[in-house]
Amino acid sequence: MLYTLPQLPYAYDALEPYIDRQTMELHHTKHHQGYINNLNAALEKYPELQEKTIDALLQEIHTIPEDIQTTVRNNGGGHLNHTLFWEWMKPQSSAEPQGRVALALKETFGEFARFQDSFNTAAKSVFGSGWAWLIVDAEGRLVIITTPNQDAPIMKQQKPILGLDVWEHAYYLKYQNRRPDYIGAWWHVVNWDRVETMYREIVG
Repeated sequence: MLYTLPQLPYAYDALEPYIDRQTMELHHTKHHQGYINNLNAALEKYPELQEKTIDALLQEIHTIPEDIQTTVRNNGGGHLNHTLFWEWMKPQSSAEPQGRVALALKETFGEFARFQDSFNTAAKSVFGSGWAWLIVDAEGRLVIITTPNQDAPIMKQQKPILGLDVWEHAYYLKYQNRRPDYIGAWWHVVNWDRVETMYREIVG
């Protein structure tokens, strides 16, 4: 069973003017597809691994054969991270979260703007390529973390409910080297409904 590229739940131009059509199309059909192609190629000689979900594959990354472990880590992480990333965005986004995740954010960070500032600082601080995340830790607390490259939080048993891709391929066509501008624009397309659903699934 080979991994396949998930369809976007919206058109490539649906997130404009915040994220442009060309970036979305290249990001989805070239970068994400590239991770999938590399992952499938690495798994060709290990058919038993092809039966695993991407979550299981990455959670058990240290048991993967050494000759493909780095490839699976990088490209499997790229596949999972991007699959989630597409779900965390939508057109006509609400400005702020509602429901239980909103209450949890307020309890953890205070006002929503303070959470945004903390998340923005984390995203700006990633050196080179990587991600900023809002995860639920083992105690059910909300924590902001960053990861390098395509490392996925699930590899450390962390459960992400929101993530931002800060690789240059995610924003360079529109924002060039202005990562803070991209980060600021991204808040206009966050799918808080999906974040709420994921949070409820984790905390019960």
